[in-house]
Amino acid sequence: MEQSSFGRTDLQVSKLTFGCGAVGGLMTKGAAKDQDRAVAWARDNGINFFDTAASYGNGASENNLGRALSGNTDGIIVSTKVGVITDDLSNVAANVEQSLAESLKRLKLDHVDLFQLHNTIGQTDRHGILTAGQVLNEVLPVFEKLRDAGMTRYLGFTAKGDVTQLHQLIESDRFDSAQVFYNLLVPSAGEPAPVNYPAEDYKQLLHKAAAHGVGAIGVRVLAGGALSGSEERHPLGMEQVVPIGSDTDYATDVQRAQRFAPLVEGATADSLPELAVRYAISNPMLPTTEIGIATLQQLQQAAKAVNRGPLGGDALQQVREIQSGLVKK
Repeated sequence: MEQSSFGRTDLQVSKLTFGCGAVGGLMTKGAAKDQDRAVAWARDNGINFFDTAASYGNGASENNLGRALSGNTDGIIVSTKVGVITDDLSNVAANVEQSLAESLKRLKLDHVDLFQLHNTIGQTDRHGILTAGQVLNEVLPVFEKLRDAGMTRYLGFTAKGDVTQLHQLIESDRFDSAQVFYNLLVPSAGEPAPVNYPAEDYKQLLHKAAAHGVGAIGVRVLAGGALSGSEERHPLGMEQVVPIGSDTDYATDVQRAQRFAPLVEGATADSLPELAVRYAISNPMLPTTEIGIATLQQLQQAAKAVNRGPLGGDALQQVREIQSGLVKK
């Protein structure tokens, strides 16, 4: 699989990232043999980036990834995350260090390549929303000390929340990566949002990341599964998924996804998920696209979509026309 430079880091990341979260569910609730087989297949087929978090299955994802990798990370890039609740700020250094130390123990590693803050950014509340100022002044210095101590090589954050503050974090030049929400239904991180478009306006965050040398990870590229065009969910996946970036609900996102069916019927892609993945990789400012999976087959289909390559200009124009038809009247 093709690899890309990841921002200003020295990492070369596969165009597809293996997501180990609960939305897909394989690495949190799947059988060990299925997890091991999927991780092995990914390695054998050029997928070198694995993303997990302490919160995924309350540590289950890290445990399972650690077992599947068995300490052999030759050529492999591993990322994990921590969420900081407001109460943790009273002793943020101890809490964050403990979280990373426990993550490393579960992963059977002495360091990770990327350590990311997994909080919503905005107006502070007790459930874990932090302001950009709190992140930069209170949390990030702790991250930097852990990097200097060799527990992680690079630092990142999830770009969820108040858009102005997300741009502020990118502009700080202190983060190496950002997880960016980008898909057929929420395209504004990559291009200007039409007036009254029914989704969050991320104000071309991918452009800002590229300008500051921040490696972007495309997340929710299947809109939590809605871009399958079906409300049916795999038993291993989350039973209910709250849309991120979209302004409605999962069922409405599924209906909107079905508007892109003409591109499948016209043979641009074999399925809506393939179309969604290829749309994401069509953006040259996105080094890698992360997908959560429930089965090895889903991983294989995603890899096939990536290897098929970006959408052509005519297809992208048709996508934009369909997106324009979603604008609120």
